[in-house]
Amino acid sequence: MRPKDRVRARSRKFVAADPEKCIGCVVCEYACSMANEETFNPTKSRIRVLRMGPLNNIAVACRHCEDPACVAACPRHALSQDEDTGIIVVDEELCVGCDWCISACDFGAIMLHPEKRVVFTCDNCKDKPDGPQCVKWCPEEALDMVTSDILAQKSRITAVKKLMKESVQDSHKSQMTERANNSINEG
Repeated sequence: MRPKDRVRARSRKFVAADPEKCIGCVVCEYACSMANEETFNPTKSRIRVLRMGPLNNIAVACRHCEDPACVAACPRHALSQDEDTGIIVVDEELCVGCDWCISACDFGAIMLHPEKRVVFTCDNCKDKPDGPQCVKWCPEEALDMVTSDILAQKSRITAVKKLMKESVQDSHKSQMTERANNSINEG
């Protein structure tokens, strides 16, 4: 990939969830299936909510990777990637539902359609004037359109905040220990 193409790939937008805000309500799944399949059926959604614990949920959609493993894994060349948007395009005539692309995706963002038996993935609601319906309808505003650069910056900010909080807690513990030791020594 040429350097200019790498820059363009890093500016591609995709739907991402804030794990601090996502409550696992699956409204995004219903909004997506209605927008794309005209039915309220989460198995036909292009975004999936993963529950990783009672209070730990995250919605996952295609990230329009720079070098998509799903496209490379397809033995029938049924998947391609739009050069500008990064959106994965599925040729339903070529796809036989072998699921190699599903296994290849590191994010679990490509699924097998329960009726058509071909794969499908998020296309950012490219035909909807108001953009991704999952983002529009999320009641917690946990979903947003981001680039990989924006997501990396948010991760850095979160990590710094966590380090600062831990540093303050460690400092407070040290002060409490020092006070306790002084009290013991004075007594």
